[in-house]
Amino acid sequence: MSGYKEPGFNDRVASAKNAKASALEMLKNKPKPSEEELAARAERQRIKDEAQAEKRAAAKAAREAEKLAKEQAKEAAREEAARKAAAADSAPTEAERKAARDARYAARKARKR
Repeated sequence: MSGYKEPGFNDRVASAKNAKASALEMLKNKPKPSEEELAARAERQRIKDEAQAEKRAAAKAAREAEKLAKEQAKEAAREEAARKAAAADSAPTEAERKAARDARYAARKARKR
């Protein structure tokens, strides 16, 4: 009985060449898709592309609406802050001070009862 013979470099190269040739032959013998199958694939891809485009457009519209809502909220907050600042800057009139004093007085009386 002879021992195991390690394949040499040339043996490995020849084996690889034979494997590549057989794989190429298998690809050549593979049947080509029919025209109907190609048309069906193209139709499925077109439908998929249209669905993705609609999804992207809806997402973009949602982002734009969210951005617009944020801008409107910021603007409303700025206007509110400006209105409060304007109201805080103006000194209360005599009638406003009297009304506030009367309200405090009425609250104090209500607590005592």
